[in-house]
Amino acid sequence: MSTSISNTTDNDLFWPSSLSQHDQPLQSTYDAILFVSFGGPEGPDDVLPFMRNVTAGRGIPDERLKAVSEHYLHFGGVSPINQQNRELLRALRAELDRRGVTTPIWWGNRNWTPYVDNAVMAMTDAGVQRAVAIATSAYSSYSGCRQYREDVARAQQLAGPTAPAIDKLRQYWNRDGFINPMVDNVLAALQLLPDDQRAEAQLVFTAHSIPMANAESSDYVAQLRSACAMVASRLATKESASEREWQLVYQSRSGAPQTPWLEPDISDHLRTLGASGVRAVCVLPIGFVSDHLEVLWDLDTQAQETAHEIGLTMVRAATVGTTAAFVESIADMLVDALAAGTIELCPQDCCLVKH
Repeated sequence: MSTSISNTTDNDLFWPSSLSQHDQPLQSTYDAILFVSFGGPEGPDDVLPFMRNVTAGRGIPDERLKAVSEHYLHFGGVSPINQQNRELLRALRAELDRRGVTTPIWWGNRNWTPYVDNAVMAMTDAGVQRAVAIATSAYSSYSGCRQYREDVARAQQLAGPTAPAIDKLRQYWNRDGFINPMVDNVLAALQLLPDDQRAEAQLVFTAHSIPMANAESSDYVAQLRSACAMVASRLATKESASEREWQLVYQSRSGAPQTPWLEPDISDHLRTLGASGVRAVCVLPIGFVSDHLEVLWDLDTQAQETAHEIGLTMVRAATVGTTAAFVESIADMLVDALAAGTIELCPQDCCLVKH
């Protein structure tokens, strides 16, 4: 991955409205917030370099990367994730401003600009002493938790001895502000089904598949299943009906075919449902925070094509995105951390892959 310090224009967007970058933020236990995410290309020329960043160290040839890049080029070479992060950050900044919280936010990605290395260097140059980090991953896993901690630790090392101390907020998969918007989104999606199919439609929850070794080293599956159960139960309450049948399945598998990953795959599951006589499903990408490219390609394109082929009616519910309840919940976590100076941290050995 690139470690050069490039322009940090994006980060200019998320300073408190009442302060300029040359003023000191109001005193709190933490003097900065670090928002970390995956990153994505923002034009056709970015796609192959981005793919090289994502797969760095795995020895994957460019020919293979170019084949996978077609998923991005199908959408003009632009992943929506960066713009979705900008929108979430603007909403979070506005919510913090509303509460009188003047702590500035820096944004850093793992795989594309603005890089986390850039953000931590900028924080160091600004004299930040201690920061609290939050990631766009609601669940425990190596890639969704541990690897972000490694990204931050590497960035601190690059920034040198004056780099700020950085604590990471815990996962938020079971917070009401994450669960309740998804219930509402499922209700909205169900309304798109034909009247004669709506009541019988099954729920299909999807999350990013990960290697079994990673799953066994974290609470990823247990947390996902608990979140699915919460959504299904609250949906039944809102519908004043029995809980719908549901299943947790996986998408976006990559890596060597001989390496075991979490299953079943979404398309395989849809075929099973179709063969058993199910007529309609509502798919909720519960493992994701925003409708980024893996949602648009793997669900809205590939899974929808599978459903069409087998005569299954499929609707897809939106992710939490920038819904007010989600933004407020993240703000609650940050405000608690800023005020108390202590946050629920992951254990030091969390999400370490066991060999």
